Amino acid sequence: MVLCIIVYIVCLPLLVASVLRKKHKDSLPQRFFGVHFKLPFKPQYWFHACSFGEVKSLEPIITALLEDSKQPLVLITTITHTGYAEANKLFKSKFPTQVCVKFLPFEIFLPLWRGKLKQLKSLVVMEAELWKMLFFIAKSRRAKTFLLNARISDKSHKNYERLKGFYKGIFENIDVVLAQSHKDKKRLQAIGARNVSVFGNLKMLNLPKVSKLYHKIAPLIILGASTHKGEEEIIIRSFLDFKRQYPDAQCILAPRHPERFQSVCEMLDKIGLAYERLSALGSELRGDIIVVDMLGELVNLYAVSDIVVLGGSFVPKVGGHNPLEPAFFQTRLISGVHIFNQQALFACVQNVKLIESTQLTQTLLGHENLAPARVDFRVNALEEIITLIK
Repeated sequence: MVLCIIVYIVCLPLLVASVLRKKHKDSLPQRFFGVHFKLPFKPQYWFHACSFGEVKSLEPIITALLEDSKQPLVLITTITHTGYAEANKLFKSKFPTQVCVKFLPFEIFLPLWRGKLKQLKSLVVMEAELWKMLFFIAKSRRAKTFLLNARISDKSHKNYERLKGFYKGIFENIDVVLAQSHKDKKRLQAIGARNVSVFGNLKMLNLPKVSKLYHKIAPLIILGASTHKGEEEIIIRSFLDFKRQYPDAQCILAPRHPERFQSVCEMLDKIGLAYERLSALGSELRGDIIVVDMLGELVNLYAVSDIVVLGGSFVPKVGGHNPLEPAFFQTRLISGVHIFNQQALFACVQNVKLIESTQLTQTLLGHENLAPARVDFRVNALEEIITLIK
């Protein structure tokens, strides 16, 4: 605690200056200056998730608790603006009297919530949010404490090992750890985690939902999903070779980041290829090549695609993207070999074809020999977690 106070004082001028920035104007005042600090009720369950993805992963768990006939009170804390907005959208808007969403206060302020935590039954924390005071406060109220979806990446493994003594102190206040993989379990145990079991990734609980029905015209659609710089060219070159044998095929390119929508169109212009923008098509998927220039459409496009080439995996530094959603629709799923950030998720999917970029053309031409991807769902997984938390 003393160290945290010193760090806070040293960083205070920087924090004050950062409050003036638009991206921090809501989170920093709440996290570091006590703005909107008071809790409106005494929660029975406390969920903490850093950002959008972690909050989204918790959706089936928190929703199941909130729909219980006992109408429990739930506190949700986050770190990022996107996580905060998503928690309000998914839970606060639907259960306004049962849910309170806050930015997680800095360590030195958390003890001030202790008086409101008398009825706390469980604290559930996602992935690598190992805040010492967070777990300590919950245990001081004799609540059960959980670390879900826990993992230690290859990139951060050495840093965790160096601070093993510090993390061991945190894990003394964590009752149950559910790891994503056996590798994560071993790494977590090596830094002091107790009662660790392999559960898989919680994203498996969050089934994709189609929000718009597209009318498929081409007999075969290849979707380049969540692509990064350089990957669109790889996919287009292979598609043009593929099209010589399958002239009615269609290619859809969905860049991962919206700021690249225009640059992908410019790349196609430079090559001299005609294309359509998804935003101009309505529900009919016309044209040989379509550029997805809208957010939130990937799941809808997975539903009509025959082959998905999953991006972020043909370039070395991204680490891959989530294969569960395309696998849910049983597409033929192709990925590059650079999937170091998504290994636990890929372990949950059968029949993914991992290839080098130079093998893409040949793999596409042999698509009829690829089995549809499918997710290995854990039976009764949601019920297991709910029972554990309650």
